[in-house]
This record gives sequence, C-alpha cells and structure tokens, in this order.
Amino acid sequence: MSERDGASPAPDANEPLGDLFANLPEPTQQHPTADYSGPAPGSRRAAREAARRGDASPETTPAALPDAVDPVGAPVPAVEPATSAVEPVTSAAEPVRPSAEEVRIAPARREPAPVAAPTAEAVQGEAPIGGGLDALFVAPDDDRALAKAPRKRRRGCLIALLVILVIVGGIAAAGAWAMNTYGEQINDIMGWGEPKDYEDGEASGEAFVTIKDGDTGRPVSTALYEAGVTKTEDVFYDYLIEENIAVTFYPGVYRLQKKMTAAAALEELGNEDNKLENTASVSEGGTIESSLAAMAESLGLPVEDFEAAVADPSVYGVDAPSLEGWLFPAVYTFDPEVTATQVIQRMVDRTREALTEAGVPDTDAERILTIASIIQREGRTADFAKVSRVIENRLDIDMKLQMDSTAQYGYGSLHEGVVSSSTEALEDDNDWNTYVRTGLPVTPIASPSFAAIDAAMHPEDGPWLYFVTIDLSTGETQFSETYEEHQAGIEKWREWCRANPDAGC
Repeated sequence: MSERDGASPAPDANEPLGDLFANLPEPTQQHPTADYSGPAPGSRRAAREAARRGDASPETTPAALPDAVDPVGAPVPAVEPATSAVEPVTSAAEPVRPSAEEVRIAPARREPAPVAAPTAEAVQGEAPIGGGLDALFVAPDDDRALAKAPRKRRRGCLIALLVILVIVGGIAAAGAWAMNTYGEQINDIMGWGEPKDYEDGEASGEAFVTIKDGDTGRPVSTALYEAGVTKTEDVFYDYLIEENIAVTFYPGVYRLQKKMTAAAALEELGNEDNKLENTASVSEGGTIESSLAAMAESLGLPVEDFEAAVADPSVYGVDAPSLEGWLFPAVYTFDPEVTATQVIQRMVDRTREALTEAGVPDTDAERILTIASIIQREGRTADFAKVSRVIENRLDIDMKLQMDSTAQYGYGSLHEGVVSSSTEALEDDNDWNTYVRTGLPVTPIASPSFAAIDAAMHPEDGPWLYFVTIDLSTGETQFSETYEEHQAGIEKWREWCRANPDAGC
C-alpha cells in the first residue's frame, strides 16, 4: 500500500507495537492554528527526544494522557505496547488506530471507556461532536446543530401541554353538561345541595291540611307542601316509597305544624286528635271549582247545595259577575246544623274584613281582589308587592298583562299542575285571557290571602315591566325593566327546567 505525502517513515520490524501505531497516517481532523518550533506534541519524535533528555513532563506522561478516542467519536481502550521502554504518547485530537489483529479480536473484549474531555483548543473552536453533558449547554450561537435539540424538546413540551389542556377542558365541559342536565339527580346521589326535608325540632306554628276522598300519597304530599308543613313537594311521597309504607288517608281537615319532617307529618296525620270535626277550608289561590267538593265532603252536605249557594253573588251583597275571589282562604269550624249558604256567607264576610284591614274602599273591592288574585297565583309572598307594581305599570301604559294564570283560568287549566301555559290556552279568546285582551280579567281568578290583598293596595315602587320565576324549587324571581333582560331571565328558567324535567314546567 502506498503512503500518503508527509507520512512518517515505515516502521522497523523490530520496533515496539506502540511505535507502529505512532507511525499511522495523521488524521485529517483540523486543529486550531498554533506556532510550534519543535516536534508536534504526542508524535514519535517528541517521545524519543523526551526519552533522551530524561525529563518527561506531565504532558508526555502516560498517566496524564486522556483516553484514546475512536475516529467516529466512541471511546476505545488504550493499547498496551508489547515491549518498549518508551510508552507511545497520543493526543486527544489524534485517534489511535488498532492493528488488523486487534480489530479481529476487539469485539470480544472491548468495553466502552469514558469519553475524553475536550481540549482547550476544541472548546475555544468548534464544539466536539458526540455530546456528553457539555453538549447540553452549548449556546445556539456556538453550534446550530445542537441548538435544534432544545427547540424540539420545547415543541414536544408545548404539544404535551396542549394535549393535557384539551383533556382537562373536555372533562370540565362534560362535567358542566352533566350538572346542567342531571344536577338534581347527581346532588341526590352525592348528598350535595339543599336538604329536601326539614330537621327534627324545626316544627312550629300551625297549619291546616285538607285531605279529599280518595287522596293517595302524591296528592297528600302536595297538600302538605302547599300548607307549609313539608319543605319540598315530593319529600313526603318519597318517604312513603323509600320506607315502603302502605297507608290509607281519610278525608278531612287536619291541624299540623309548619316545618315538619315527612316522618313526623305522617305520624300526626294518623292522630285522630288532629282531625277537625265539622270544618271546611279554602286554600290560598284556590277557586270555587276546586273548593266546593271538599267543603261538601267535610261538612257532610250535598255538593249541589254549595253550587246553588254560590250561583247569585247579590245574595251576599257582592256586585260582581261571580263570587270568585270572595271566598277568603282559611279553615272554618261550623255548628253541625250549618247550611251551605251560611258557610258561603261566613267566607264572604271574612273577605270584607281583610279588605277593610288593607284600607280598600268598597267601590274598589272587585278591582283590588282581581289584582290580588293574580298576585297570589303568580308570585311568592316575599315578591307580592313587586308583582303588584308590574301589574300597575303595565296597566298605566295600556300594555297587555300577559299573565299565564289568567290564560289558564279562562281556558280551564289553572289546576293542572303546570307552570307554563299551552298554546291553546294562550290563544283562546275569553274574558280572562290577558294575552288576548288589554286590562284586567273580568273577575278575580282565585281566592287571595290578606298578604296579596295588601300588596295589591300598596305596590312597591319600581320601574319593572317583567318578571319570571327562574327557580321553581325556591321561588326565586327575576324582575326586569327591559325586554332583553326579561329574555335572559326566561333562559335561566328554561335551564332550570331542563335540569329538573319532572318539575312540571
């Protein structure tokens, strides 16, 4: 094989194996420029001169030399010379090439050695290829190839972060949808939210509950809630189902307390001492149609007697087309010999007492009772005065009242147990439908309480023209001055209805 220009002379056959490696052709790797007048460090010549002088410096001492580096950058073990008094000296910049024999046996006995530390020249010049920890800290300006790795890592971290955010966002969106759709059911299962039953020891005051002939658990549960005995409409019925209680309810009027637990209410309904004898009642917001049958049953009189008793309002000094709204809601006790006419007279007289107490002139009684009956059906007690103001504000500007309760009353669906009105009820042209006609209905639509009568006489100051109950479980109501605000309130009500599909919206 021919030698390259500038290579060292061919080695003597008797020279040590180390000298053989020293005579290999010089590598093509370029080093930083340096001005040396003597032999190149690590060359064979430098080794011989050092041996002759006998003043080997640390630079030429084998212990101070770094491990050899494979031409492709992988460390290889140093090769021991066969027989020589002078150890071959190599530089970290000059790779050591093994003999052909070593190449054949190397795979069986070579183990990786530590990477040689870079020389000062390498640090000042081009960064060594092959890495190590130093490669992680090379600035982008010093080595563009190495700078690409951090950018890739940063890009990977960003993608991972985006994936995590998408997953977390999806979970949050799914949770929000579940709570909006099944919030009440989830709260029931997890025990979150407001308790549906009162606590023991909260009962106080007095409440009267009317049970009609044939009533079962569900209508009794509703009657208890409407009388203020139980906290929610379904808690009593749910208690009967959960405890698997079979019970027969007997018609009559029962004296209980407000804020009772479902279990306590059931116990008191079974106590004969709480059943009032020879009594009759009218509920707040009740109508003549919904009250007469219960009164007849409680007093043991034919229902036809009561229908005849209410036929002519003038008999009781009432100048109105009907006695609707004139039967004051309360529980009454009568003598055993009472007649249907006497019962009705007692209720009309009690209404007049309430009108007088609220300061209503006789000439304005029918108008105030009509407004009060709408207030009673549309709002909760705490909002009565605000509802009264909405009615007055609309009447002042000849704006249709558009009260669902009036449309339902005129259509005959007031007691169907739903909040919203059917399209047929809203469009039916009758004397009570305030969606079709401007002004008040022709008569009251229900029996108002004293609180409603007082609110009709004394509305709260305010600019409101709209209101909507946005939470039927609490009665929370939003009052608005503009139609846009009102539409936002209606959407809140719809959201509540979607989350409570069994609420009868």
